[in-house]
Formats: sequence, structure tokens, C-alpha cells
Amino acid sequence: SSDLRRSMAESRVPELLLQLLQDREDGLESLEVARALGLEHQQVVGAVKSLQALGQIIDAEQLSSKHWELTDEGKEIAAEGSHEARVFQSIPPEGMAQSELMKLASGKVGFSKAMSNKWIRLDKSAANGPRILRAVEDIEDGVKEKLLAVQQGKAETLDEKDKNELKKRKLLSEVTVKTYLIKKGSAFSTTVSKQETDLTPEMISSGSWRDKTFKAYNFDALGVMPESGHLHPLLKVRTQFRQIFLEMGFTEMPTNNFIESSFWNFDALFQPQQHPARDQHDTFFLLDPAEATEFPMDYLERVKKVHSEGGYGSQGYKYDWTIKEARKNILRTHTTAVSARMLYQLAQQECFTPVKYFSIDRVFRNETLDATHLAEFHQIEGVVADYGLTLGDLMGVLKEFFNKLGITKLRFKPAYNPYTEPSMEVFSYHEGLKKWVEVGNSGVFRPEMLLPMGLPEGVSVIAWGLSLERPTMIKYRINNIRELVGHKVNLQMVYDSPICRLDS
Repeated sequence: SSDLRRSMAESRVPELLLQLLQDREDGLESLEVARALGLEHQQVVGAVKSLQALGQIIDAEQLSSKHWELTDEGKEIAAEGSHEARVFQSIPPEGMAQSELMKLASGKVGFSKAMSNKWIRLDKSAANGPRILRAVEDIEDGVKEKLLAVQQGKAETLDEKDKNELKKRKLLSEVTVKTYLIKKGSAFSTTVSKQETDLTPEMISSGSWRDKTFKAYNFDALGVMPESGHLHPLLKVRTQFRQIFLEMGFTEMPTNNFIESSFWNFDALFQPQQHPARDQHDTFFLLDPAEATEFPMDYLERVKKVHSEGGYGSQGYKYDWTIKEARKNILRTHTTAVSARMLYQLAQQECFTPVKYFSIDRVFRNETLDATHLAEFHQIEGVVADYGLTLGDLMGVLKEFFNKLGITKLRFKPAYNPYTEPSMEVFSYHEGLKKWVEVGNSGVFRPEMLLPMGLPEGVSVIAWGLSLERPTMIKYRINNIRELVGHKVNLQMVYDSPICRLDS
């Protein structure tokens, strides 16, 4: 095939170059070699570089020179004549209507140049409108002659004014050419022997390595990048969040159960059984196993009582609480269910000790999908339990927590949660969306949730939760959550996304 013939011809260029160089002690210029071999200059440059890689066979010094070249339009004029000459030739002895002349391909440019050269004249008093007539018998097409001189390598015969005029008309262009002055090297030879790249066991055992030349080892060359996995931006940000919690002295809660009973997910948090969040359009219910069976029964009875009758200074919700509703298994809607279990375990200790807990794991909600919501996402939760904690403590911890994330633009807004009072939503300014977006929810757990567990009366628990996805979107400037998670994610984004460094 033609490609094969071309590659074979190119492989012979280095040897042909060496043969030309054999009798030239003063060296050769690469453009001269290209002309002698009838090749493109770039092919000769390639041969020079391949010979340089073989050691001291040749010495090559790079030169830089400027020369003038005809543009495509310049080449056409060198062959066909200038626009003004073509206009002159097209005018018959009796003249031509200006309107007809302007329809010619060279009409507009040629007319103005021929007028300034005084080759033609315009008769405005003609009967049928302005008429163009020849003003001289013969003309000399200087533009064509100058371009032909450049084409024949005689650009030096033109003065600078002519060159600049032709350049202005976009008929000439000044080109910088990088060439090589090629001379014989200390290890010059007309034959090219391939350098070995590997020292093989066979070469060592036979001793043939002594007669071979080896390619110099390039210690600056980068190795081949190993194929490896890439961490998703969510995992990178999760690592940073986890580090922040650990720096603040928090202990990680075990969150390895996606399935939770409605009791721990809702009832233990003092969320009434008729609450809309417990409907099918907000929560995913399990078919098998549909119900949970094991509960701490004395605690369950206290929860039932506070819901249906009240207690601990509360009047409760005054409804018929049923264990059937509490047994229903669901995909947990928040990791606060894990916090409830951990606080219950804490209450079972003989002596209360202050704690700081955190978790980062997946939760599920039957949400309508949009640019910032999915049916599953990751929730980050922090819980602090101690005597006498207030809303001020919560705001201080949140400020410190978000500052460590590099999020300094914060707003707090009063909110309602069934299991916290007072409650606050946390907003941060999203630089990508150019608006304030909710990044978290927070509050102080209600006594109706804590006291049935058995925690001492003076103990307060402050807590906050936020999604992992929102801060990741803010950090990586992603405007649509479906570009971060799900089947439409561009995997190249996962490969290219930088390490997450939160500006603390």
C-alpha cells in the first residue's frame, strides 16, 4: 500500500542523509538536504532527530531564518495577473459600463488600484450612466512581476516598501523557518545500527553485549502511569469531613444498617405516627421482612406513654399509639435513628459521661428528583450530649465546624423539627448558583425524646445534620446533582477531579 511505501521511504531518509553528509566536511543545511532528496523539510527534520537519538553520529545546530512566501491569493496573481491588470484587460476600446465592470470577480479591488495607477478613467457624462475607458495603450503588471521574483527565490531584489505593500494586500507573508546545520559527529558512520534498549540474559551468557551499542538511559523520563482506581469527589469530601470530626474530638457511630424499624427511625425521636414524613410518598417501606420483632420493651412502653398521654412536662400528642406502626421496616430516612440507639445505650450506663458522636452514611427518601435532590444521599450528623448545653453552644459548634470546611458565609433560620426545639436551618452561599442554599438542619433534642431513654434530667443534646452532596457540589462547583451521582455521571470527571482540600 502507499502508506507502507511511504513509511519504508521515510525509514531510509536517515541513511540517505548520512550518505550526502559523507563528502561534506563543512556540513549541510536541512533545507538543502530536502531539495536534494526531493522531500518535505519536515521529513528531513524527523531524520535529524532520530539520528541525534542514536548518539554522536551527527552534530546538529538549529538555525532560524526569515523568508518571504506567497499567500494563496499571491500564487493566483503570480499565475493570472493582478486584479488591476485583469480589469484593464477586460475593458474593450469603446469602454465599459461601470455597473458591468463591478460584476467581474476582480472588479472592486481592480477598479480602485487601476484608477490610482491612472490606467483607466471614469466618464460620468456618458449617456447610459458612468462608463470606464482605458487611459493608456499598454500597462506593465509590476505586482505580478514582483510576486514571480519572490516565487523564484529573488525576494532580495524587492525593496522593503514593495514587500510591505504586497504584505498589506495579503499577497506576501514573512515566514520564520527553523532549519538545522548538520555536521559529522564523533561517531559518524553511513550505516545506522539500531541501539539496544534492553540487556537480556542471552546477551550476558553469550557475551554478545560487548559488541552492541546501548541506548543511553534517560533518568528524567516519566514512567508509564499505572492503571489505578480513582476516588469519587464524594469520597474525597467524606474523608475531609471525617477528619474534621476526629480533629474536634468526635467518635464515629456504627451506621452499617440501612434497614431500620419505624420505632427507632420515628417513634424514639418523638415523631407522631400520623406525621406526613411516615407516608409512602416520603418513605420506602420493606415488603420482606415487613416488620421488626425485637425492642427494649420497657423503653417502648415509655415512648408509647409520652406519645399518647404525655409526661416529663409534656402533654404528648394525645392519640392511640400502636406497636403495629412502630414495627414497620423501612429504608432509614436519616442517620438520627442511629443517634437515638447510641443515646439509649448511653442512658443505660450507671454513670452518665459527656459524649460527642458523628456519622456519615447513606439515607433514603422518596423524593422528587431535581437538580439538588435524589432518592438516596449521604447524611452527615453530629451529636453532643452534656449537662447544660444551649442554642449558643450549637451555633458555636456549627460555626467552628463549617469554618473548618472553608464555608464562612453562614446564615441560621428558625425552623420546626418534631424532635428538636429550638431548631435552625443552616444556609451557605453557593458561588456556582449565586444564591443561598440550605446545607443543614440543627437543633436541641426535645426532653420527650431524651427522658424516656433514661438520660439524667439536666442533660441536653445538641445535634445537626447535613447532606454530603451539597457541600461537595459547592466545593467542586457542580450545579446539578445528577452530574455528581447516578448513571449519567461522566467518569472522566471522577478521574480529573482534584484532591479535596478544604480551606480551613
